[in-house]
Amino acid sequence: MEKLSIIKIGGNIIEDETSLNAFLQLFYNLEGHKILVHGGGKRATHIASKLGIESKMINGRRITDAETLEVITMVYGGLVNKNIVAKLQALQVDAIGLTGADINSIKSDKRPVKDIDFGFVGDVKKVASNSIDKLIQADFTPVFCAITHDGNGQLLNTNADTIASTIGVGMSDIYDTSIYYCFELNGVLQDFSDKNSVIKNINSETYKELLENGIISDGMIPKLDNCFDALNNGVTKVHIGNTAMLTKENDNFTTITL
Repeated sequence: MEKLSIIKIGGNIIEDETSLNAFLQLFYNLEGHKILVHGGGKRATHIASKLGIESKMINGRRITDAETLEVITMVYGGLVNKNIVAKLQALQVDAIGLTGADINSIKSDKRPVKDIDFGFVGDVKKVASNSIDKLIQADFTPVFCAITHDGNGQLLNTNADTIASTIGVGMSDIYDTSIYYCFELNGVLQDFSDKNSVIKNINSETYKELLENGIISDGMIPKLDNCFDALNNGVTKVHIGNTAMLTKENDNFTTITL
């Protein structure tokens, strides 16, 4: 099977022009087929504020009412996505910007209301891997923003980590697929106060030990659960670290396997 790399970036890279340009150069240098997935929550919050729209968050998750969905669509699908696509074109990467509605690539269900009504938020149900593969085989590089759709005309705000994971699972039937989650830290840390204490390899057994010993906690737990879900459904490897992990010279990041 040919190799496919799926790289997810977040707000800290998107918000800083120098960091974004440096990352896109690394992305350009990455060999083989690749897909980029991005969020943009910080930019959406900033634009919403300028428009006089309050951003409501519960436990770090955005409440997406109709007004907020309009801002997210403008920011994720427009401003952020097209800026990235234009910069990739300048690097001779033939990128194509997408939401999950484009080519019916990612369908979601609106999250059911339990304790909290998150509004127009989607939980991914289906990835059209064959359609995405047609773009890859035509030498296009897909750039997905964090928006999906329900198949009935409704756009839905969707977690970018989850989009990367579910695209990875969908594409693993066709490719030897790896996912790279780029964030500000070097990787998963043994000691959060020591930014160089990277745990380089985690498998399902060591993950249990790290949880029991309280080394992995809080916001890192859903991120790693997402990683193991992808691995259990066909993804070969998942990597977590800063953008330097995309270089051949750097091995100071976390690789997660079963």
